[in-house]
Amino acid sequence: MGKKTSSAKDKDPVSAGYAWKNDPDSTLPQKGEGVVALDVFAPSVHQNGHLKSLLEEMLENLIECVNASCGIIRLLSPHGQSLQLISSAGLPATLLEAENALDSSCEACNKAFNVRGIYSANLRACKTPQDCHYAGYQFHSLISATIERHTAPKKPFGFLTLFFSETQGPFERTSKTVLAFSRLLGSVIEHNRSLREDKRADLIAERHAIANEIHDSLAQSLVYTRMRTSLLLEAIRSRNELMVTKYAHDIDESLENSQKTVRELITDFRCSMDPSGLLHALQNLIAQFCNRNEIKLEYINRVSNLELPLEYEMQVYHIVQEALANIATHSEATHARLIAEFSGNNYVFTIEDNGSGGCAFVPAEGHYGMIIMRERAQRINGEITVESSKGFGTRVKLTFPEPGSNWRAANG
Repeated sequence: MGKKTSSAKDKDPVSAGYAWKNDPDSTLPQKGEGVVALDVFAPSVHQNGHLKSLLEEMLENLIECVNASCGIIRLLSPHGQSLQLISSAGLPATLLEAENALDSSCEACNKAFNVRGIYSANLRACKTPQDCHYAGYQFHSLISATIERHTAPKKPFGFLTLFFSETQGPFERTSKTVLAFSRLLGSVIEHNRSLREDKRADLIAERHAIANEIHDSLAQSLVYTRMRTSLLLEAIRSRNELMVTKYAHDIDESLENSQKTVRELITDFRCSMDPSGLLHALQNLIAQFCNRNEIKLEYINRVSNLELPLEYEMQVYHIVQEALANIATHSEATHARLIAEFSGNNYVFTIEDNGSGGCAFVPAEGHYGMIIMRERAQRINGEITVESSKGFGTRVKLTFPEPGSNWRAANG
């Protein structure tokens, strides 16, 4: 998967000259301590989601590879009743317009969009040239291959078709290339659709999380405030000044708590993640830390390719952010470092400093301390460990398992 090859290292040059006594111990928590290994999740091969432009680029490369004149990729509609042209390369504009209709009764052409596996036809020997879109374009032959689903081979995605203006080279070699390419297309299309489903699920999960947070905090405060308002009105009607004062104070206190809760919810759900991913976001976070503090921060990345679901990236980012904020505020350190590594099917992020130690992660406005950090770790089935003693600095270590394909079920 790439991420298990560990040699990538990014170091802030200003931190050179300080020698850490040793690397953090990467021993993982024992079974039962909150870490459970899950199935491997295949990494993304195309994160942009621009499927059409990607297929066009791949199609152009294939055409050049087998010396074809042009090509098209057709995918079955969601209901499976019709073929839709999704990508093309090299087709004349008039032919492309006809392709969008696909109303030809040409025997050879229709077979190209119906025969499973690999199919080849000599267009110059076509028995129904009057019905063929390609008759007037000097095409000599075509090759078509089924774009298969790996998860459901009997339900193909569609067809890849190439047109040749000259006699093809050795058919066996060309057909093997086209077949291999059609399998690759199937993998790309399947993965793209899987990503779209994952994004939908991420959005739904995020909305559920926001709704739960509002219900568990703000909604209850508002219900309490309404109840106290009713009691306040009754006390006013009965001219009970003592109870009026009490209920007014209760309402004021509840509104103050609600205001604080809203601020915390906004801070918590205002995602500061970089669209380019976690590693890029950490680079920006480190740059901000160095600009705002005189502490020399070293970044060691031993994970060559980090692929995590959005929920995981957000939780890791905020945990690292909180740990660095604590170093800046409380540690009195001159040097700190962040180490990202992958070991034994687990990710390990270590944030440590050479400060005064004895750190308690005191909660402050805008920072929620160790309790929130542990809650974030639990959301990704991980855990936080802290080593801190006076005069020896503080080390915070986040450990969590590699997310498997069933990561949503594992995390509710």
